[in-house]
Amino acid sequence: MYADEKTIRRILTSTGDTWAVVGLSTNTSRAAYGVAAVLQRFGKRVVPVHPKAETVHGEQGYASLADIPFPVDVVDVFVNSEQAGAVADDAVAIGAKAVWFQLGVIDEQAYDRTRDAGLAMVMDRCPAIEIPRLG
Repeated sequence: MYADEKTIRRILTSTGDTWAVVGLSTNTSRAAYGVAAVLQRFGKRVVPVHPKAETVHGEQGYASLADIPFPVDVVDVFVNSEQAGAVADDAVAIGAKAVWFQLGVIDEQAYDRTRDAGLAMVMDRCPAIEIPRLG
């Protein structure tokens, strides 16, 4: 229900190539680091969003979505479910086209709010797993 194939394909292929990855830092042992590398290999611009605003994978980081000075197409969320809803609301506020909650990140109310605001949304899936399946 929260990850239909049509929405996954649309986000990965036609929503745009600028992905803000919330929770991405220089910590190479975190899932966000590896997923961001995969997204880059598939042609996505990965923008790190983390309180430390670190440069990761050659891209300048920002402390929040609101600090990013250019349009963002997709917001990929690597924070826990309790924080994810606020990130989804921020994604709506900055005019993103889609929100992607990573594996294990679930907030049904945020899903409903985000969809009601007109954004595409996927929850509890990983784009690094899905993008190679596109063929």
